Amino acid sequence: MRRISRGSLILTVLAGLFAAQGASAQYYDDGYDRPPPRRAYDERRLPPRREVGLNCDAVQSGLTGYQPYSCPLTSPRPLGARCFCDMPIAPLSSPQTAVGRVVP
Repeated sequence: MRRISRGSLILTVLAGLFAAQGASAQYYDDGYDRPPPRRAYDERRLPPRREVGLNCDAVQSGLTGYQPYSCPLTSPRPLGARCFCDMPIAPLSSPQTAVGRVVP
């Protein structure tokens, strides 16, 4: 292996020290003491909140005609939005999906 000369070792160490100092953060502002700057535009307000519901009312078509069916939703949804209910038809058959609307 080649021997490292003392001069190149010192230069390498000095270069490493100067590089480490160059990575320090520089702050030119007052931090949190100064109030935020004024905005040049009007702050837009959020749109008004819509009414929400937690239930889905669907209509099940059966042998005797249409039957109303209601199922709970997992989270609040806007009123009138489309929702889906899995309705049981018979005890041993798979549920049928019906489309409904969100109600309070």
